[in-house]
Amino acid sequence: MDARQLEYFLAIVDHDGFGRAAQALHLAQPSLSQAIAGLERELGVQLFHRIGRGVVLSAAGTELIEPARQVLRDLRAARAAMESTKGVQRGRVELVTMPSPGIEPLSTLTRAFTERFPGITVGAEAAFTPDEVVHQIKQGVCEIGVIGTAGPLRPPGVEVFPLEAQHFVLVGAAGAPFPDGDPVPPSAISGTGLIASPPGSLMRQIVDDVLATATSVRIVAEVAHRTSILPLVLQGAGLAVLPAAWAPLARAAGARVAGVDHPARLHVALVVRPGRLTPAAQAFLATARSHTPGDYA
Repeated sequence: MDARQLEYFLAIVDHDGFGRAAQALHLAQPSLSQAIAGLERELGVQLFHRIGRGVVLSAAGTELIEPARQVLRDLRAARAAMESTKGVQRGRVELVTMPSPGIEPLSTLTRAFTERFPGITVGAEAAFTPDEVVHQIKQGVCEIGVIGTAGPLRPPGVEVFPLEAQHFVLVGAAGAPFPDGDPVPPSAISGTGLIASPPGSLMRQIVDDVLATATSVRIVAEVAHRTSILPLVLQGAGLAVLPAAWAPLARAAGARVAGVDHPARLHVALVVRPGRLTPAAQAFLATARSHTPGDYA
């Protein structure tokens, strides 16, 4: 068994099949199939079940995923350590982030990190819920997760490093009707249309509280991709409740912003697996620990 075989195995897992994995690896599919067949012979188990023209993981294949990721991560850590002894700081830190904390504080953390370590690349995968982030960290897909939750989170199997707690703001297009006050009480958002995320999110919880308090308020759009909310606001489709980290971006785009008089806070934190991190991930975590929460208002 060698690192190349493990890399090929994980590519098939991550790309849901031999064809897409071969394309991602810039490799002929027969060569990929031959490498996996050799790995299966060496291990004495079948890693994939061939069903028609597709494949699904076997029980043995499922068990191999996490150790394979750890082996490749350890190899990257070893290479990075050797590069560091030569005075060269290179590598890549793999993150997974939810949408709102992916705006801030991730932008500020990435700027501070890349200024200090210009030879290290930051890779950021997307996830929509804290459970998705924690799952990817536990599975070894990424080393560091950025989450935003309604309260402090302590999931088993990961370490949590709190960063900040953001209040919420009301955002509207420059020429659109906008309630008076800052912060705006929910009852003052009467007679407006709101752009909301689907039920279950903290932002939606605040919108539901507005609907219960204000009069003649309706949801004009329900958007799963939260990065689409601000463009809809700027087009004048309606008002939106967003975490305060969106405020500087909204103002820069010409939107009106005011705080929302609501006790909810978005608690932003990093999550990592206990144990050894690559030098790049350790450096990013050290940068995050020195982070000062921003005054987004």
